[in-house]
Amino acid sequence: MKGGTHPKPAPPKWATRFLRWFCSDHLAEAVLGDLEELYERRVEKLGKRSADLLFVANVIQFLQPFAFRKRNYRSTLNQRDMFQNYFKIAWRTMSRQKMYAGITIGGFALGLATCLVIFLFIRQELSYDQQYADGDRIFRLYNEYKGPKGDRWVNIPPPVAGILRTDFPEVEKAGRLMPGSLGFGTKGLFRREDAVENNFEEGFGYADPDLLEILEIPMVYGTTSTALDKPNTIVLSKRKADQYFPNEDPRGKSIILNDDKSRLFTIGGVMKDMPANTHFQYDFLITLTGQEFWSGEQSSWCCWNYNVYVKLRSGANPLALEQKMTVLRDTHFIKYLEEQGDQSAADVKKNHLFRLQPVGDIYLKSNGIYDDMRHGDIRYIWLFGGVATFILLLACINFINLSTAKSANRAKEVGLRKTAGSVRGYLIAQFLTESVFYSLVSFAIALFMVWATLPFFNTLAGKSLTIPWLSWWFFPSLVVAMLFIGVVAGLYPSFYLSAFKPIDVLKGIVSRGSKSSGLRSAMVVFQFTTSIILIIGTLVIYRQMNYLLTTKTGFDKEQVVILYGTHTLNNQQLTFRDELLGLADVQHVSISSYLPVDGGSREGYGFWRKGREKADLPITSQKWRIDVDYISTMKMRIVEGRDFNRELASDSQAAVVNQAFVKEFGLKKPVGEQITNGPQTFTIIGVVEDFNFESMKEKIRPLSLVIEGGGNSVMTVRVKSKDMQATLGSLTKAWNKFMPHQPFRYGFLDESYARMYDDVQRMGRIFAGFATLAIIVACLGLFALSAFMVEQRSKEISIRLVLGATTQGIFRLLTQNFVKLVFVSIVIATPLAWYLMRTWLADYTYKIPITWDVFVLAGAMSIFIALSTVSYQSIRAALANPAKNLRSE
Repeated sequence: MKGGTHPKPAPPKWATRFLRWFCSDHLAEAVLGDLEELYERRVEKLGKRSADLLFVANVIQFLQPFAFRKRNYRSTLNQRDMFQNYFKIAWRTMSRQKMYAGITIGGFALGLATCLVIFLFIRQELSYDQQYADGDRIFRLYNEYKGPKGDRWVNIPPPVAGILRTDFPEVEKAGRLMPGSLGFGTKGLFRREDAVENNFEEGFGYADPDLLEILEIPMVYGTTSTALDKPNTIVLSKRKADQYFPNEDPRGKSIILNDDKSRLFTIGGVMKDMPANTHFQYDFLITLTGQEFWSGEQSSWCCWNYNVYVKLRSGANPLALEQKMTVLRDTHFIKYLEEQGDQSAADVKKNHLFRLQPVGDIYLKSNGIYDDMRHGDIRYIWLFGGVATFILLLACINFINLSTAKSANRAKEVGLRKTAGSVRGYLIAQFLTESVFYSLVSFAIALFMVWATLPFFNTLAGKSLTIPWLSWWFFPSLVVAMLFIGVVAGLYPSFYLSAFKPIDVLKGIVSRGSKSSGLRSAMVVFQFTTSIILIIGTLVIYRQMNYLLTTKTGFDKEQVVILYGTHTLNNQQLTFRDELLGLADVQHVSISSYLPVDGGSREGYGFWRKGREKADLPITSQKWRIDVDYISTMKMRIVEGRDFNRELASDSQAAVVNQAFVKEFGLKKPVGEQITNGPQTFTIIGVVEDFNFESMKEKIRPLSLVIEGGGNSVMTVRVKSKDMQATLGSLTKAWNKFMPHQPFRYGFLDESYARMYDDVQRMGRIFAGFATLAIIVACLGLFALSAFMVEQRSKEISIRLVLGATTQGIFRLLTQNFVKLVFVSIVIATPLAWYLMRTWLADYTYKIPITWDVFVLAGAMSIFIALSTVSYQSIRAALANPAKNLRSE
């Protein structure tokens, strides 16, 4: 072992520092000296650990009033007076320069108000499905197909939930949801057993009893474990229970669905109304206990109609469970396909997976998962968060630019204060106090602006945002944000202004303002780069939305009235159709299961060419049940073959397919080909031109149209009318003739089509609004900066005018630098905007091209905005009387 000296034991440093902090200076040294001597003796006798503990105990014993450091009340008083003086100076500076103060505070307030609204929007979006106590253990199943199509969807076969409960110990509970009834979506007709008139309701589905417990749905009457445990029971939300059974506990009462008097549903419980911030929006849940929609349906692997939710046991690993669920696929689904002789078994085994989606991700992170639900989009959170950040930066840049531009005005003040003995730290504190003062006033105005405009924003965005005045965190967060933004905005101007040297001020060096001009130019470029990107984004979004709503869809959606729930007419449905055809304004009437708009049923099947069932993989196609008048009513175009014919009995076994179907099957001569989905075989008699029946974000998929009755609930009426109200009156009269006690429900096909894009349109309008506000904030700063530059150069302009300069020359002199900066911004913004918008459009299968005229228009708009902003000050300076500015010379 090498020789050396061991370090001398020392008492805990934190205890020493603590004693020096609270103890008076004249006592601290003496006390520490005595304690350290005592500490050394204790180390030798008791060891270091015991000596440390006793040293800390002695320090604590010395916490006596006589030993405390005396506060310098005079110093505190001086500091208070100093900050009061700083606020007085800030107020006087603001009062003297009202225009600059107004622009600074106005820009700040506008930017802060926008950020607050975006914050409230983001806060609500992120709050979705966060109410679950065990949210980290609740998941929704979905399917992922890893082949070239890359599909993801939530529909699961009926037996899966039961197998998960029994064969997978990681699963504590599993429950199914069927959104609505097959063929009618999540809409239905409800009434009390003793009522006559039905009520049209949205938001109903079939659910397993376990689903109430998995999703922790609170109950008003009944319990989650028993409310749906018996066959033919139903659970209502509180508001619907109050509507149908006011002022009573409705348990045990009966309700009728879709006018089917042969089957009563007994109310087993009442759940609390669903909060607005959850994806699970249901008012009626009918039990799946004892429910079977057709013989063998509950054990079938051929019908994928259910959503499955699971709650894992504490400590279970969802990723490990996903890997384990391949056994579920291989043992059950693949086995079923092989028994059917389905050639897709090997392909499914290779590419299909069951996945778990956390319940907290369903609302914001389901882009690309087919589930027929309305969702938010996490990309909009990032988008609007970025817009808020940029708007706040623009407001801060305005403050920095104006503060540094006005540096000459503050230079004498700084010089005098330094000459009088002020140090740089106090000057920095003074200017930061001014910045925080501006931030305080701006926050107060911004809060008022948010309060006043929030109702308008809620209407625009389809939201119900409120200011959380009573939340404990709200005002403390505002104070922290106000101080932070005030300090950030004032940091550079404070250091810049406090760095002036008295000798430079006296020499007039500062008044030239050259040191900060480069930074100001860079900031102007940043502002206009941001503004141009937002202008380009707004133009592209507007054009894409216009394209979606006006482009050729493959059918004529104008002058088409949709009548809902006509299946309740039962055997009078065809008679009612004939009644409508007798009306003068009615051209065509059709009855079908589905329309190419949001809100109907979709039936997907695997199809083969007849005779190739054992040799080929199936092609997935939707199958719509229609009548012979459907294609003519929708004005679809037959491109090959013929339409259905009422006179030909063989057409009951015929199909008209779309072009995507023909392409997917590779049929060169489709007319006459036979196709089968297993139990049914159809002969193709015609090919209809492709039309969009899903969102235009998706490509057109294979579709087969077949003549089938039974349960078709949608009647489509094409009219030719100049007075739509009179036509609706005739339709209502005809309905009341057949169903006097049932509500007449209708809609318009063009409006239903537009509603498919409601969310995107709303987001587009919001984005355009925020982009406009950002441009206004940037223009406010540019206006103030140009005004100050004109003021700085007023004597130069006057001399030029005296020497014969023209108004046009002065205007060009004052604006050319700003125009150059805008051109630099255009060069920077163009590739950035092109990349961002190309990324946004990538989600759409059918989209506009980003053409050069968008960038030209955005550039022209930005130059026009810049010139319009600085022109007033430039023309005013060019037309001013030179003698007025030269009088002091």
